[in-house]
This record gives sequence, C-alpha cells and structure tokens, in this order.
Amino acid sequence: MSDLDSLKAELKKLSAKATQAKMDLHDLSEELPVNWQRIPEVAAKAHEAFQVLDAKRAELKRLEAA
Repeated sequence: MSDLDSLKAELKKLSAKATQAKMDLHDLSEELPVNWQRIPEVAAKAHEAFQVLDAKRAELKRLEAA
C-alpha cells in the first residue's frame, strides 16, 4: 500500500472518529442541563478530532500536489 493509500485509509478512520465526536457533542447539547459538567471534556474531544482530521487533510493535499 502506498503512502497516499495509507493516508486515505487513515483519513477515513479519522473522519469517522470526528463524526462520532460531533454526535457526542450534539447528544450532550440535547440533554442539557443534565451532564452540563461534561461540556469541556466532550468539546475538547471534538476539537481534537477535527484538528487532527484537518491536519491530515492538509497533508493529503500536499502529497497529491507533489
């Protein structure tokens, strides 16, 4: 498997993880005010997941442009 293929497979997994984090944040928001204490924890996980996903997408763009 090439570096490009490996990166695309990793992006697929990261995208699924980011989507799950988004749904967790959404679910938490619908339950408010119950579990309001978890907002920073759940939001941080979503932020990190999307930050990593964004960085990998940029890496893929660089590889594809080369």
